[in-house]
Amino acid sequence: MVDPMHFDGMADAYGAARPPYPDALWRDVRASGLLRPGRRALDLGAGSGEATRVLGAAGMEVTAVEPGANLAAVLARRLPEVTVVRSRAEELSLAPATFDLVVAATAIHWMDLDVVLPLVRRALKPDGRLMVWRNVFGDAEAPVTPFRRAVQAIVARRTTTRPGNAEDADAAAQRIADSGLFAVDPVHRYRWSIELTEEQIRALFATFSDWTQEEAGEAASAAAALGGAVTEHYTSWLIVARPA
Repeated sequence: MVDPMHFDGMADAYGAARPPYPDALWRDVRASGLLRPGRRALDLGAGSGEATRVLGAAGMEVTAVEPGANLAAVLARRLPEVTVVRSRAEELSLAPATFDLVVAATAIHWMDLDVVLPLVRRALKPDGRLMVWRNVFGDAEAPVTPFRRAVQAIVARRTTTRPGNAEDADAAAQRIADSGLFAVDPVHRYRWSIELTEEQIRALFATFSDWTQEEAGEAASAAAALGGAVTEHYTSWLIVARPA
């Protein structure tokens, strides 16, 4: 069963377990010119602050929205300069034309976009941007490695699957465009690789909301059988949307 609050139960470990977003993605985010001191950013589903931290380091005034009590506490402790709001995005009360940038980093698939997109459109300044991005833990165009075959075998044994496809960038972009509230730029896509040890695999896969601890352990054992470290080929994508 996929649990949207899965991450709150591992608040202290979540940020360390997940790889950062690639430099090329941040390069394109910065190319907007919005990451400047004095600008205001709203980070929806901020988690433990992987995106929040970079926005704040750029000098932005950041409001981080996180529904999980544990994750919100981690955010407040690690980033005291950020305004942390414990709330679901759907329940926010936002003043109009307040933010220069609204981001949802690996979080928008948990949100009711019929509610959230109008809220975001109202809260954005006329020259502001909505940016949505995520890491995808796999690369369909990369050669299938022995470790990836082991992962596929674990997933194939499941009797239930997660509804929809949160990793589909085109579907997410189309959903935003179909609201009629935003004009969406072409999707930015990135390919990258990372070497992960057996224990890093265990910690990372345990953060996936549709993976059990036992399955994460199996993945770690597969990495151990392959020498203790594996190269994972991943992708990321970025959607930039302008108020229509």
